[in-house]
Amino acid sequence: MRFNKELKNIKIYEAGKPIELVVREFGIDEKDIVKLASNENPYGTSPKVVEAVKLVVDKMSLYPDDSMFELKKGLSNKFKVKSENIIIGAGSDQILEFACRAVLNDNTKVLMNKITFAMYEIYALQQGAKVLKTRCYRHDLDEFYDIYKKASPDIVFICSPNNPTGDALGKEYIYTFLEKVKEPLVIVDGAYMEYAGYKDEKKRVEPKDLIDKFENVLYLGTFSKAYGLGGLRVGYGIANEEIIKNLYKLRPPFNITTLSLKAAVEALKDEDFVNDSVKRNFTQMERYVNFAIQRGFEYIDSYTNFITYIFPKEVSSKELSNRLLQRGIIVRDLTGYGMNALRITIGTKEQNDKFFEKFKEVLNGY
Repeated sequence: MRFNKELKNIKIYEAGKPIELVVREFGIDEKDIVKLASNENPYGTSPKVVEAVKLVVDKMSLYPDDSMFELKKGLSNKFKVKSENIIIGAGSDQILEFACRAVLNDNTKVLMNKITFAMYEIYALQQGAKVLKTRCYRHDLDEFYDIYKKASPDIVFICSPNNPTGDALGKEYIYTFLEKVKEPLVIVDGAYMEYAGYKDEKKRVEPKDLIDKFENVLYLGTFSKAYGLGGLRVGYGIANEEIIKNLYKLRPPFNITTLSLKAAVEALKDEDFVNDSVKRNFTQMERYVNFAIQRGFEYIDSYTNFITYIFPKEVSSKELSNRLLQRGIIVRDLTGYGMNALRITIGTKEQNDKFFEKFKEVLNGY
């Protein structure tokens, strides 16, 4: 059987290990497992969302409103943009896919950070594009600009806050870069923007500012993180009407579900839940920062709902991850990204208590 040649060198994206896998492999009771690997909201989703979804369960046999009128209206009101500036996806990564399919081919190039969300590279390679990366794991937009001037990429990916490292760029720093980069499509991925904006307003990037100032920018947001809808897969893109119209040509009909649509609409109405989740996140994150300082670990100052610990070469993050897994603690090893590091989602107080208990065991026996 013949497959497209572009698939030959593409690595399969590895999601965080599911709880069910740990139950099967290690025989650990599900209630004793703590999953801190996929940056889900440990506080669930708004109870108002749960109740609203229950009311439409009997409509699962029906397709959703494909215009997504109510959700677009909610996002339009929140961000002060027109509905025509919005596209909805099955997670923001589906909109990434649309953008890559719309722009890229085997004569094009993309520019991204050395360590960033893996799907940027995967979608680019699917289209046959050449991938250019910076040398530094932190976003250095001066280096981005140097590469841009030499290579003229067709898409530039900026992930702020960045996944899987957690660092974030200042808004003005991003704007200064965008003022000099007029040609390519620039995708600003704000999946964790609710967290960054809470911690430091100077890191908050508003979609309206972006699309008013820059015609070549596509902003991405998601309901999977702060809104707690990771299992329902809803994301959105905001850009000028020309970009959105072209992305719509690639969107399949009914690309999110009836239940997903209802959940996202209701989630937008309960900002108190989001704000409370974000506040609790940073209260608990202080424990991780203090633990790293006490143990002498390097950590990355995080503007997200996770923290990244970086270890010296004599300590293997892969081994630490495996030993935690055997104790029912699921974290994300970043060896595959070229980092000797662990990315740990900030859980509830109880989940974090258990993490520290088991992590101390692992470290003491290392």
